[in-house]
Amino acid sequence: MAASIELRLTLYICLVFILGFCSVSALIEGLYCGTQSCYDVLGVSRDSSKAEIGRAYRQLARRYHPDRYQPGETDDSRETAHQKFLLVVTAYETLKDEELRKDYDYMLDHPEEYYSHYYTYYRRRLAPKVDVRIVILVTICAISLFQYYSWWSSYTEAINYLMTVPKYRIQATELAKQQGLLNRTKEKGKNRRSKEEIREEEEQIIRDIIKTKIDIKGGYQKPNVSDILLCKIILFPYHLCTYVAWNFSWFYRFTICREEYGDEERLYIIRKYMKMSQAQFDSLDNSLIETFLKQQLWIKENYEAYREEQEEEMKMKMATDSRWKRYRRWMKSEGPGRITFADD
Repeated sequence: MAASIELRLTLYICLVFILGFCSVSALIEGLYCGTQSCYDVLGVSRDSSKAEIGRAYRQLARRYHPDRYQPGETDDSRETAHQKFLLVVTAYETLKDEELRKDYDYMLDHPEEYYSHYYTYYRRRLAPKVDVRIVILVTICAISLFQYYSWWSSYTEAINYLMTVPKYRIQATELAKQQGLLNRTKEKGKNRRSKEEIREEEEQIIRDIIKTKIDIKGGYQKPNVSDILLCKIILFPYHLCTYVAWNFSWFYRFTICREEYGDEERLYIIRKYMKMSQAQFDSLDNSLIETFLKQQLWIKENYEAYREEQEEEMKMKMATDSRWKRYRRWMKSEGPGRITFADD
């Protein structure tokens, strides 16, 4: 008998809990208009149009706006009127937006989805106002412009340096004379130019010849639009397909068909062994590259022997270098970690 009563009591408690859970209010504190309905705040129905909602908002805004508040016109104090105005604004912001209004109506119709309403509300509220894609595009364009400007500055710096090197300056001057660009004609009358103007023109001619004839490689080479970040992203699918096709061709030619390496392929293997970028490898002297080919450094054993030889040469050079000797003596006798006591 006691067990039966206890069982009935347990079922009754569970039933009350379930009924209480199912009767959750559709209005949630902290979401939208809180425990008040946004429609009731504006005095409109759920079927009201956007224009009707706007008219109701303007009437209530004129009534409760802090700047238009006049003591005695309403029974509300200034603080109460201000709170009502904020609630009216929140209700209007909720109902004027079609997507936000749909979310609010869905919350009214499905009050049991408690946590889902929180997620939907804060996801839309905390979402960025500007499209993320636009932000990414603007950022990429800004980085690309900075890259291009930086490369042009480096290229201009390299040209200005080459203008001061006698070797290149003499060669450019000789080419200009051969092309008749520096043949001065006597100028008379009003068309006669000053020495400064003639010197500036000659400098510009020499600069243009150096730009045309010189082959600058590495980090100071002439900038190319296709190397900036924006173009690389646009051309990424093409480069990816090219890379896959190149690797497939390499595997087929040299692994399956056992073809002999050409000079281009040999230099590629050497560059990979040396862990150098294409720009770094291009900046090497042609005579040094020819030495690599003569020593057949694309063969792994030959490259390992060459690397060990270079390391030994570097050790010998450091051992005989006076500056390195002084540094070693300093590290042995004093060094950065030696503890000394200052004299009183």
